[in-house]
Amino acid sequence: MKLDCPNARPAAGLVATALPLVLALAPAPAASQAAADVARPASIPALSVSDAPRPLADNEVAFTADAIEYDYQAKLVTATGDVRMIRQGNRLRADRVVWDRQSGRAHASGRVAIENPQGDISYADEAELTDDLKDGVAQNMLLVLENGGRMAATKGRREAGVYTLERAAYSPCDVTTEGGCPKQPLWEITAERVVYDPARHRVSYRDARLRFLGVPFVWLPAFSHPDGTGDGGSSGLLVPDLSYNSRNGLEVATPYYWRLAPNRDATITPHLFSAVAPMLEGQYRQLSGTGAFQVHGYATYSTRAVNDQANGSRAFRGYLDASGRYQLGPDWTLSGSVREVTDKTFLRRYDISDDDRLRTVLKAERIDDDSYLSIAGWRFRTLVLGQDQKRQPIALPLIDYRRRIGESLLGGTFTLQANTLAITRDDGQDTQRAFAGGQWQKWLLTGGGQIVTFTGYARGDLYHSVHNDETTTVIYRGDRGWATRGIAAVAADVRWPFVGEFLGGTQRVTPRVQLVAGPKTRNFAIPNEDARAIDLEDSNLFALNRFNGYDRWEGDTRATYGLEYALDLPRFEWRSVIGQSYRVAGPGAIFPDGTGLNANWSDVVGRTTLRYGSFVSIIHRYRLDKGDLAFRRNEIDATLGTAKTYLLIGYLDLNRHISPTIEDLRDHEEVRVGARVSFLRHWSFFGSSTFDLTNARDEQNFLSSTANGFDPVQSRAGVAYEDDCFRASVQYRRDFAAFGDARRGNTVQFQLAFKNLGR
Repeated sequence: MKLDCPNARPAAGLVATALPLVLALAPAPAASQAAADVARPASIPALSVSDAPRPLADNEVAFTADAIEYDYQAKLVTATGDVRMIRQGNRLRADRVVWDRQSGRAHASGRVAIENPQGDISYADEAELTDDLKDGVAQNMLLVLENGGRMAATKGRREAGVYTLERAAYSPCDVTTEGGCPKQPLWEITAERVVYDPARHRVSYRDARLRFLGVPFVWLPAFSHPDGTGDGGSSGLLVPDLSYNSRNGLEVATPYYWRLAPNRDATITPHLFSAVAPMLEGQYRQLSGTGAFQVHGYATYSTRAVNDQANGSRAFRGYLDASGRYQLGPDWTLSGSVREVTDKTFLRRYDISDDDRLRTVLKAERIDDDSYLSIAGWRFRTLVLGQDQKRQPIALPLIDYRRRIGESLLGGTFTLQANTLAITRDDGQDTQRAFAGGQWQKWLLTGGGQIVTFTGYARGDLYHSVHNDETTTVIYRGDRGWATRGIAAVAADVRWPFVGEFLGGTQRVTPRVQLVAGPKTRNFAIPNEDARAIDLEDSNLFALNRFNGYDRWEGDTRATYGLEYALDLPRFEWRSVIGQSYRVAGPGAIFPDGTGLNANWSDVVGRTTLRYGSFVSIIHRYRLDKGDLAFRRNEIDATLGTAKTYLLIGYLDLNRHISPTIEDLRDHEEVRVGARVSFLRHWSFFGSSTFDLTNARDEQNFLSSTANGFDPVQSRAGVAYEDDCFRASVQYRRDFAAFGDARRGNTVQFQLAFKNLGR
């Protein structure tokens, strides 16, 4: 088919709108050229084939026409003038149909449209069909798939639902310009024979050539791929990855996918490097009626860091990542994950992960309407250079049970909880804990619109610990041997929202006050394993206990007050919260300096969120010093732009004056910047950088100005191309920080992806 641009008018036979699958049969170029022409069907409405009368039985044929002639001697039925015919759910529309009752064949001509029960439609000027309208043969065929892929062929047939095309070409690319003129697809596959099986969702080729920009560059004697519907995966090569970095040299990864069964598959990926030994990657996945699991691993034999610092002799190096989840009935779930690595630098050396800690967990959970039970075990592996693995905890078992009793005492809800934990270390303190407690809570809405929450809490704890002196931080050790503790608290929380119209929208102002009272609590005699990184912020300002674990409890009496504000306008949203607390009974000695809670008056914390449509999103979190209102925590995350062109800005400043002997979280300042700029419709530039702004600290006073530090951590930049059928990118990354044998250096990565190809 040839179109005269820009005012081309496609033939009526090339029509496809809102159909799962369209087979278009129409006049096309000469046979020698048809395999290279993958034309897009027109967008004019399809011919209707759905209004023919329905026959009474499958062996009957019902049709309507302007005129019908019957040759009794030759047993020929000739229908002319807007013929509509239906049999066994298959429908035909044509200007003229000649039906041979003896041979069981029908010849349709003139604006032919054929629809099967699945919604597939064939268009043609002429078609030779069986009288059940299921199968047929056509010359110069165009097949348009559901996902937009197109096949053109000099000859094609449909038999038993399978399409076979001779001297054909396939491409998922758009083959016309915005003005409707034909254009060369970005890439296509030409072959002597193409077989498309909709039931298997596969497209198979014989003697195939992959052409890019019209130039053949890959020949494959046999090849297949899915049709793009999400089904139809089978064994085969995936698209390779190509990259280069200064540590490992040039890397080529060529994955191979095995479809073992509909619910099981595996992928094996050899990684070849120009500067180091090769590495093998493998992944296995399996799905069953009760759950699924996957195992992913890497293995190589290469030099590794000695004492986390220098390269040593060659040795086996590898990484294992396995996870799974199974539903063992309506209430019980079993889940787990295993993450193990041979050494601390392997993951960063091969750009697998930047994690500084790996967690292995096995957990069984039971959940019903009123109760929750969790039985779990945890193992931690540190990847921080200089940290001793023997001092990392193993938590086994960790059991937590909760039961809710609704509408109990005074109309409130009562919740019971029991918990036990055992922590062991190869070298360090061992701790066992058990407690039981209960919480009563009642919500009220007063006639004046106030929302009042009453809470009562009581708990009894039992601890046992040994080797306490091996814990470096003294305030975390607790007393050796057995220790007990009782906890109690009552609280009242009042919120009073005021709602009104403002600037054509709605605003809401909500003052909030909370009173918490309880006796002094025994804390320092109890080992602290799970409540170490305490920091006051807006998320825990009104919490009954501001510690993030069970081993520390915030006792005494305090008052907390704050203000929430919300404004909703067309396409604009503003949310803010700010608050502070006052401890009536005196300074909280259990809170280290710098946490914002170590004096009668706490620091001021807040959060502000601004959004304008999908173009602007800004979140600001902060903590202000109670004395001079200096920022002790200042965090900003901003996104500006559209889905294709945007700017990301992140800033974090932790200037809390926390002693480095108290916790692992140090004061820190950094800025993160990322951007993507789209141009020329399919192209984009992208990049990101992270800068450490932390200045040298005064080790005596833990005070410093953070205005002059500027150390780049990592930067990346690249260019990408993406359209409806192809994606490619080139990315450059610079790592400025060394990590054992994962030395600082440059990485260049190339990525190619052909739509619908790969399995």
